[in-house]
Amino acid sequence: MKVVILKDAAAVAAYGAEIFVKQINKKNHSVLGLATGSTPVALYQELIAANKESKVSFSAVRSFNLDEYMGIEGDHPQSYRHFMNEELFNHVDIDKSNTQVPPGNAANPIEACEKYERDIVDMGGIDIQLLGIGRNAHIGFNEPSSSLASRTRVKTLTQATIDDNARFFGADEHQPHLSITMGIGTILESKKVVLLATGEGKAEAIQATVEGPLSAACPASALQMHRNAVLIIDEAAASKLVDKEFYKHIEVENQKLEEMLEL
Repeated sequence: MKVVILKDAAAVAAYGAEIFVKQINKKNHSVLGLATGSTPVALYQELIAANKESKVSFSAVRSFNLDEYMGIEGDHPQSYRHFMNEELFNHVDIDKSNTQVPPGNAANPIEACEKYERDIVDMGGIDIQLLGIGRNAHIGFNEPSSSLASRTRVKTLTQATIDDNARFFGADEHQPHLSITMGIGTILESKKVVLLATGEGKAEAIQATVEGPLSAACPASALQMHRNAVLIIDEAAASKLVDKEFYKHIEVENQKLEEMLEL
């Protein structure tokens, strides 16, 4: 697990976006795993800017989103399909027919989950998966106690996650308590994983993910088993790491190595 500690949220977004730009320019038909939430928005803004400046094209890209609320339509303003359209897809040259979001309104959600897994396999797997992290270290909607081998499935949200997301819903608006989410096992099959975290509110989750034991109680700790996982965090999110200075030293040495390999 590579831990990159940067000054602030803007630097985190720029660093993460550059990874995605390099991936797409290396393989124009890359399969991206995408995420919603407040943290990825700045990264998406960086990608939109890069697209408008002709630094990257999404015309051949395919994507799969991590999760979606159950029981709401894709055009609902709080759906994750709507979020992705508004925050990224509407602003870049991507074919929306090549973008997949779990169908929260599926008549048979169990079958829909199985099909989502098959569709990912049929596309050759996910080349690079973007993740945020919850205060309880959930990734996607894989809440604590989720199996580390779990697949795309229907998941009940914890009260903590419901409370964290309540700010997006009006007082008289239905807030779903169920979701469809990629499983941890599904995420671990991605060829590369990029997790973003900013702010002191994520510090405990990051410390548990990086330095704690591998445990279903900390879903993101499963990334310790991934051979190509990158955690990009700001100083605030890194504030509880015991070996913070060591991770910074490793990144400096990694940058030197990359420069040598580019010569």
